[in-house]
Amino acid sequence: MWRQLGAQFTDLFAMVLIVASGITFVAYELEQPRDLGTLQLAFAILGVVVLNAVIGFAQEYSAERTAESLQAMVPHTCRALRDGERLELPVRELVPGDVVAVEAGDAVSADCRAVEAHELSVNNAPLTGESNAVGRTAEPVAAGPPLEARNCLFMGTDVVAGSGRAVVFATGAGTEFGKIYRLAAAAPRQKTPLQRQVASMARRVAGAALAIGALLFAVRLPTGEPLVPLFVFALGVMVALVPEGLPATLSVSLAIGVRRMAKRHALIKRLLAVEALGSTTVICTDKTGTLTQAEMTVARVWADGLLHPVSGVGYAPVGEVDDPAAVRELLRVAGLCCNARLVPPTDLKHWRVLGDTTEGALLVVAAKAGVDLEAAEAATPRVTEFPFYSDRKLMTTVHRSNVGHHAYAKGAPSELLAHCTAIEWKASAGH
Repeated sequence: MWRQLGAQFTDLFAMVLIVASGITFVAYELEQPRDLGTLQLAFAILGVVVLNAVIGFAQEYSAERTAESLQAMVPHTCRALRDGERLELPVRELVPGDVVAVEAGDAVSADCRAVEAHELSVNNAPLTGESNAVGRTAEPVAAGPPLEARNCLFMGTDVVAGSGRAVVFATGAGTEFGKIYRLAAAAPRQKTPLQRQVASMARRVAGAALAIGALLFAVRLPTGEPLVPLFVFALGVMVALVPEGLPATLSVSLAIGVRRMAKRHALIKRLLAVEALGSTTVICTDKTGTLTQAEMTVARVWADGLLHPVSGVGYAPVGEVDDPAAVRELLRVAGLCCNARLVPPTDLKHWRVLGDTTEGALLVVAAKAGVDLEAAEAATPRVTEFPFYSDRKLMTTVHRSNVGHHAYAKGAPSELLAHCTAIEWKASAGH
């Protein structure tokens, strides 16, 4: 924290002001008689430097605390097998050789090699940029780049479907994700356009002040004036040429920009980043989830030949389904045939989904239709599951009820209809 505060005083303009304050103190000591106004000016210049540093430090410290709160999204524990027991361990205690258990909705905590896979698929978007689920296998694969190995799971990725076990072979900075972190951390920090402009102006102002002060001292020296008053006059001219209020004005203006960005849910860690963002003319981005919120929403439900519009967006179960009674059974089946979990807001202040985003959208629309999935799961517990995979294009879950067993399936319409021999159709007006 102290280093962060001290860094606020290393700006060239701040150093110029500190020197100006020191010169003013010297002028006060040399004056005969001493002028209290000179001392007040010295403290005022120093106060501007301190105020500027406090504004910058407070903003950056607040932003860092906010960034730390976002770490609630990062998994801090994992399920590992040690001495034949299944334990929940802190992620930092994982070591190469540990066996971890993963299932749909889990975040992978280390780079590991699958030794047991049951229709296991992961989302490697943090590493590859592609958000499509990629199947994993426990079988040996040909040697090649680790990211192309279909029997490896990587830290920072998510398990989309299935379950399995894997042996850890890299943790922390040794993982593929850690390599990205090291590259980002090693990248030199460049100065923003505003920093370069202010530094250039500070050099010009300091040079001009020294030159003009020295010139005035040299011009008036032959007049026979006492040396000390003449030197104090030259120092006063040099200090007067330094715009003491400029750094504070810049900091306050940038702080206002940061606050405005915060109201739009944008987190700015450094004040100067606001100006740098305003200087941007080209933004390079890819196609995968960069400019979207990575949320899916069911907009309409089709049943019995009718469309039922759904209101509300995102994962918050806030909205309504038109004529919910007509689609409640359909959405109950859809909700039971899901492995994703809908997580209510905590410190993050928004709803989120653990698992597949499509399944998350189904859970939300079921809740909007008034389906109590917890009660439905209790009444018809799941017996077994046939996970979705690319060849089958279907996911099926088998449930037990008082009258026997039921199979609930969801997937590609063409594949699902090919397995059907009948359709439940309730007559409606005009159909």
